[in-house]
Amino acid sequence: MDTASELRFVRLGISENGRDENGAGAGTKVPYQEALDEQLRLHSLRVADEIPDTVLLLEHPPVYTAGRRTRPEDRPLDGTPVVEVTRGGEITWHGPGQLIGYPIMKLAEPMDVVAYVRRLEEALVRACAEFGVGTSRVEGRSGVWVLGQEIPGATVDESQVVNIGALTLRMGAKLGIDPRMAGPEYAPSNAGQRGDDRKLAAIGVRVARSVTMHGFALNCNPDMTWFDRIIPCGIRDAGVSSLSTELKRDVTVSEALPVVERHFAEVFGS
Repeated sequence: MDTASELRFVRLGISENGRDENGAGAGTKVPYQEALDEQLRLHSLRVADEIPDTVLLLEHPPVYTAGRRTRPEDRPLDGTPVVEVTRGGEITWHGPGQLIGYPIMKLAEPMDVVAYVRRLEEALVRACAEFGVGTSRVEGRSGVWVLGQEIPGATVDESQVVNIGALTLRMGAKLGIDPRMAGPEYAPSNAGQRGDDRKLAAIGVRVARSVTMHGFALNCNPDMTWFDRIIPCGIRDAGVSSLSTELKRDVTVSEALPVVERHFAEVFGS
């Protein structure tokens, strides 16, 4: 089966009307374990080249998941259950009002996971821009961010500066990187020169046998109080936001879905 140039999207479960009056989310939701089992099934098929690159798009019922680098102090203090997962990154929350994307994609050789993550970020940066929300990458931190306001006259704390110059060069145009990866470069790490940055989309991936799993979570209109029980992604000096919060209007997952699909196809299409 020739799967090299194909890309398909599978909508497993998306609410039509956002969250209900109890904040639980109306409509179809896919339990985390059920989605993980489907990822594993598709992963095996993609390794064997029996299916094309596939992106699962869905919403979960409320669940906390912890990546391999999660620290004990970042977990819920009230004993709320947490699902241990094999992706990179730390602890986060998934639930109604959040668009989840699980790309099951075979990476080209020589495999470059950093470039893959950058493409994920680029697709989400473009989708957010279409809604009128300006986002960026931040040095040393994966995901898509709304930068805090610059603080006039602020003194930069050099001890908090993250320098990934080699990484930036590796993905720069001078090395002939695919133009579909073009977009905002990394904003400098926030070392006191601006207010708190706000994460709009989280990214955590795993690559096994050259095929990806896990993926991204874009906050559309979730109940943001779920993040209060944890230290999201283990980051203490930044916040979490959503499209609805930034735009001051309700942006549902069903509204964001086709926009994300289109930009994902543009960035990852052949």
